[in-house]
Parts: sequence; C-alpha cells; structure tokens
Amino acid sequence: MNDPHNRRRFLSGAGLGLGSIALSLMLADERRANAAGLHLPDGRPHFAPKAKNVIWLFMRGGVSHMESFDPKPMLNKFAGKSIDETPYANVSDPELLKRVRVVVVNDANGQQRKQLYPLQVGYKAYGQSGIEVSDWFPHIGSCIDDIAVVRSMWTTDDNHGAQVQFHSGRHMLDPRVPTIGAWINYGLGTLNQNLPQFISMGPRFFDRRDGHYLGPAYDAVELKVDPSNPLDYASPQRAVTPTEQQMGFDLVSQLNRLSDSRYPRDAAMEARTKSYELAFRMQTAVPDVIRFDQETQATKNLYGLDQPETRAFGEQLLAARRFSEQGVRFIQIMHGGGAAGAWDQHSNLKAKHSQLSMQVDRPIAGLLKDLKQRGMLDETLVVFATEFGRTPGSQGSDGRDHHPYGFSVWMAGGGIKGGVAHGATDEIGFHATENPHYVTDIHATIMHQLGLDSHRMEVAGHKRLEQDFGHVIHDILA
Repeated sequence: MNDPHNRRRFLSGAGLGLGSIALSLMLADERRANAAGLHLPDGRPHFAPKAKNVIWLFMRGGVSHMESFDPKPMLNKFAGKSIDETPYANVSDPELLKRVRVVVVNDANGQQRKQLYPLQVGYKAYGQSGIEVSDWFPHIGSCIDDIAVVRSMWTTDDNHGAQVQFHSGRHMLDPRVPTIGAWINYGLGTLNQNLPQFISMGPRFFDRRDGHYLGPAYDAVELKVDPSNPLDYASPQRAVTPTEQQMGFDLVSQLNRLSDSRYPRDAAMEARTKSYELAFRMQTAVPDVIRFDQETQATKNLYGLDQPETRAFGEQLLAARRFSEQGVRFIQIMHGGGAAGAWDQHSNLKAKHSQLSMQVDRPIAGLLKDLKQRGMLDETLVVFATEFGRTPGSQGSDGRDHHPYGFSVWMAGGGIKGGVAHGATDEIGFHATENPHYVTDIHATIMHQLGLDSHRMEVAGHKRLEQDFGHVIHDILA
C-alpha cells in the first residue's frame, strides 16, 4: 500500500480508534514534510536506477593509499628526507591543514610525520587501462578494468571516529546522524520480504547504530556466517513446532497492537514488532542463504575458502553474493578487528599490511569475478573503502600515522565505469589535489546509481547540511 491516497482511504474506512489515530498522525507527518518541501519515501526510486544493491567493503583502521591503489615513487626518491627538504615543502602550509577537526588535542597519533618513508611494496600496471596497483593486491589488480579508483578522497577527522564519518558524513564531534546504509534502507522498498534490507557482517566501528533519528527500524541487522546460528534471534531457544511458534507470534502481534493503541508512533515498539515478524520469516531464509553446500568447489576456491588466510573473509563475501541474489539491498562487511581496526599500522606496516591484504585480496577479486560471470555485476555496486589513508612520513621506524588529507577508495559494477583512475593526490600522496571528494560524494554516487536523489533524502525536523548530501562523481559513471 505505497500510494498515499490508498493509505488514506484504507485508514479512513477503519473507523474511529487506531485507524483514525494513525491517519491523523500520517497526515500530520505529510503536512510537515510538505511544508518543508520534502517528499516522504514510498519505496520507489526517484528515477531509473542502474543498480539494485550494494556490497560495501570497509577496511577498519586506515589502508595506506600509497601502498595499495595510489603508488608514489617520489617517496622512494626522497626517502629519509624531511618534507621541508623536498620540492613538496608546500604541503605543510597551515592553510592546507585547516580542514581537520582534532578530537583529542596532542594525541600521540594523528600527527603529521615529516620524514618521508619509502614504499614498502612494489607496484605495476594492470589491464588494458594500465592503472597501477601495489603488489599486495595482485588479484584485485587483475580486475582493474572493471574498477573505478577514486584517488582524491579527504575527510576531517584525524582519528578513528573517521570510521563513523565515512559512513554518516559527520564528524565525531557532531550529533549522530543516519548512515548511508540506513538512508538506502529508508528510501527504497525491500526486494525480499523474508530477508532484512540492510545487513552487517564483521566488527563494527565505534557507533553500532545506523538509523539514529530515522529510528531503530533502519539499523543494520547483524549476521555471522554460521548456518546453525546466523543471528541471535533467528532460532527458538527450545524445540517448538511451527504451529506453536506461529501461535506465539500471533499473540505477540496482538499485544503489540494493544500497546500501539496506547502509545502510538513508538519507534522502538514498531522496530521491535518488525524485527519479530522478520525474524520469524528469516529462520529458514537466512540459514539457507549462508549454506554453501550448493556451491561448486571451483566457486568456493574462487573466494579463497580453500586457504586458512582467506577463508573467513571469503565466506562473508560468498554470503554477500548469495544475499545479493536474494534481493538484499545493502550488505555491509567490516574487515579488521580491534578498537581502532587492524589496518592501523603505526608500526610494522610492511608485515601487517602484507598479512591483511592477503586476507582480502583474493576473496574480493573472487567476488568481482563471480558477480561478473553470473551477470550480476551490472546491477550490484561493490565499494572498497577505508576511513583515511596513512602519512607519507614515517611514524617511528617502520609505521605510518593517520592521514585524512588524501586517500583512495574504489567502486565497481552497478553502472560504474571500469578501468578509471579518477582524481589525484600530489607527488608524495599528501593532499587530494585533482578532483577532491569529501566522503559523502561516495554516498551521493551510490544513491544516484540506485535511483535516489540524495537532496530528496531528508526528514522534517532534521535539517541536513549541504555536505551531508554530497555530489555525484559523474566522471566514474558509465
């Protein structure tokens, strides 16, 4: 019942009581939205979409852009020298450093490091496009002609609150606002009534919620790749028959409706009711999706399930492909445990980045190749992101610090142009200098490919800043 006129007729015909209360509240919401020039979502895209769903891969801790997708040979040429002793001394101009908002003054980390640190890995050109990728990501490199690398990202948080900022567009010092996954969940209707619209796998960042003022119904449903227990409320605590279980859900629904009549528009109650109903449907749907016995051994090997280093992440990505097939809109996968995230190499960068890249490189390439061979890549948008890059200068003897001024992400599929390196940082990877993009430009681009206008994604009473909407990166669209 997406049409607002049909909803009004239905609720008007419900007589007094709950129907009239719901109608008055709905009309009040619509009046407030109309007064603010807003449009309540009806589950339909604003214009013809190029993509149906998103697989969002987030590397927690801060991947070094220079040792992944933006190699900088000048770091080798001037290794050991202070930035001030090189032709690039102007990167330290205080005017260029003003964007950052410091959360913890004089923190031991998040500082500018002056002594240039050489690249810790080699690199080479891949594909017909000839885009250079580091030797830590050879499998992703083999897919580069399907990938658009954005080498000119920037953010304003110099600490790991930047994980929250990358997902929401807002700094840790600002109030919490909905994340990109929540907005997509809010704006588009479900493609599968038996599965959640927005799921998350892997270790979350500091903020474990997504919906915020949109309400808890728009939070991600957290899952793990375990067919016997994929989520906490997917299975009954004791043995019950399906009939007994249905009776229990019917009783809970009646009680919820009684509570709703006394406390209408209770967001927590509404979300809880929806979660119970969805959990009932998911009890068989979710375990079936993450059961891989129907997959061929060749497919499992493609994702790295045959190797201990790649198995855990590969299982999550294979599950992501299967969830995408079943119509889940937004699948968020976090890699890198620990408070700050495993990619946070203040020391021993070479050994740790080498180990972590080995865990993700083959599975991610396997995902891209599998989606492509199944004809799914055209409608599935894959994003590889991290909260910031790492400093061109060394921290200690063998590490790099946080670096918000310039870093890289990439996107593939879903109407994204492949074989593109968009934007650039300067010769030592310090500042985003060519086509710089704040993090919400990625959000706006994703929404655009899903048929959503980010400027129409606003809720009455919660004014968004212009930077919250972002700008579509048209240069990387096919």
